[in-house]
Amino acid sequence: MTGTRVLVLNSGSSSVKYQLLDMSDSSRLAQGLVERIGEQTSRLRHTPLATGEPRERSGPIADHEAALKAVAEELAEDGLGLDSPELAAIGHRVVHGGKHFTEPTVIDDAVLAEIERLIPVAPLHNPANLTGIRTARALRPDLPQVAVFDTAFHTTMPEAAARYAIDVKTADEHRIRRYGFHGTSHAYVSRATAELLGRAPEEVNVIVLHLGNGASASAVRGGKCVDTSMGLTPLEGLVMGTRSGDTDPAVIFHLARVGGMSTDEIDTLLNKKSGLIGLCGDNDMREIRRRVDEGDEQAKLAFDIYIHRLKKYIGAYYAVLGRVDAVAFTAGVGENAAPVRAAAVAGLETLGLAVDDERNAVRSDEPRLISPAGARVKVAVVPTDEELEIATQTYALVEGNRYAAPPRGN
Repeated sequence: MTGTRVLVLNSGSSSVKYQLLDMSDSSRLAQGLVERIGEQTSRLRHTPLATGEPRERSGPIADHEAALKAVAEELAEDGLGLDSPELAAIGHRVVHGGKHFTEPTVIDDAVLAEIERLIPVAPLHNPANLTGIRTARALRPDLPQVAVFDTAFHTTMPEAAARYAIDVKTADEHRIRRYGFHGTSHAYVSRATAELLGRAPEEVNVIVLHLGNGASASAVRGGKCVDTSMGLTPLEGLVMGTRSGDTDPAVIFHLARVGGMSTDEIDTLLNKKSGLIGLCGDNDMREIRRRVDEGDEQAKLAFDIYIHRLKKYIGAYYAVLGRVDAVAFTAGVGENAAPVRAAAVAGLETLGLAVDDERNAVRSDEPRLISPAGARVKVAVVPTDEELEIATQTYALVEGNRYAAPPRGN
């Protein structure tokens, strides 16, 4: 294989995010987003990194095939077309890989069938991921296409962490267990945190806090996940922008029996009308902090509930790991909201956790420590890079000569 470029695709139900990277030096060549696919107001925003000047096109983009063809045209305009011999592979983000997929996987018909079989446990994500894969395969049938699964990093969890305490036969029949999500981010950040500490991932225990509109925590021992907060679906765990996180399951029965709500109504409530937006009407942490600073009691309660849950998971994962070398904050809130980071570790000084106010206030795109000098447990801010992680895993797989591409034109 002579090419060193990898195109990373993240296909949503009405959008496609993409980046083209050169893995010879992990540099980005182009990136963009197609949104509102299937509408009259579709938009493609494309940025070639050589110039940094974005280009936009608007107008109807009927489906994912039309979207990817439009992306290919934009890339070709920059001399980065999909027909280039420099393109080594296309890496696809796939949300749910179940127990079967534990590592990046070259996509064939059998892999597609298994991803499709998992749709019942990922009805919002896997169908869109499949559409992107099928479209890309049709455009470049000769090129290796690799699936990188959000769940894969968490497949190292022991059964004691992955199993729910329900009837085993029922759980196995319906594939009910903790799968976890945001795995690509947790893998990248845990490894980058070890690098920040100047140590090998195998030597480091890290609690990773991926805090965005969706939020999850993981306990990573020696580079392997041993527990994570999201479960069968991304609903479990931390308080999120619109998701409730941990809730007594009997709340669902109560809402059905006493509230007269349907399954779909409860699903919508817990996934789209709960979390921060349900507590105070806002799911933007910047707006919530502004309201808190102005004395808004509802916003303060929402913030306090968010932090309370976060602190509980830090403590729980400290216990799971036994020894913690670092706590790493990442994603939109984790990387940018200094008050969240400070509040999350406040009062945990006896565990060796603290932040230095001046370091915590610094804004930077670089990984950095925000704990006091000499702290027993380091507190870090590590910007995540899921696209680079997908590209890295994709390129490592195809560069290892474990894929035999069919002749061009077949």
